[in-house]
Amino acid sequence: MTGFYGDGLDRYFAFAFCIYIKEGRLFMTTVLTYGTFDLLHWGHIHLLERAAELGDRLIVGLLTDEFNAQKHKEAYNSYEHRKYILEAVRYVDEVILERSWEQKIGDVQANNIDIFVMGSDWEGQFDFLREYCKVVYLPRTNGVSTSEIKSDLKG
Repeated sequence: MTGFYGDGLDRYFAFAFCIYIKEGRLFMTTVLTYGTFDLLHWGHIHLLERAAELGDRLIVGLLTDEFNAQKHKEAYNSYEHRKYILEAVRYVDEVILERSWEQKIGDVQANNIDIFVMGSDWEGQFDFLREYCKVVYLPRTNGVSTSEIKSDLKG
């Protein structure tokens, strides 16, 4: 009896897949970053692109509206709208909720994160995660920020 792909190919793909798995985990590098990503601009896209280039899968922790309020900030777009926009970005594989500062270690462990990425404006703030994964601070994109855009729009 032949499989879906024909003679022997099913066995080849099954064998290749088994080699790809070790200790119940795919041999892929998973990257995690967090942010509000309100008024998505080219600086955000540049960060997401560079973060995605560091691995095979990019997960974005997106601040909830409630967490933003705790930080005394307000996004122009709701969480659901920001999530919808991020999910349309080709570099993003998954969007998860960010509800608190304290959840980072749990997210890293639950999602088998290999690399944690943030912008250089957060340099040193997440070094405590080095016990669980590699931590990378990427340089900010010069000439653009959500704060500047909001300020410009207010006139």
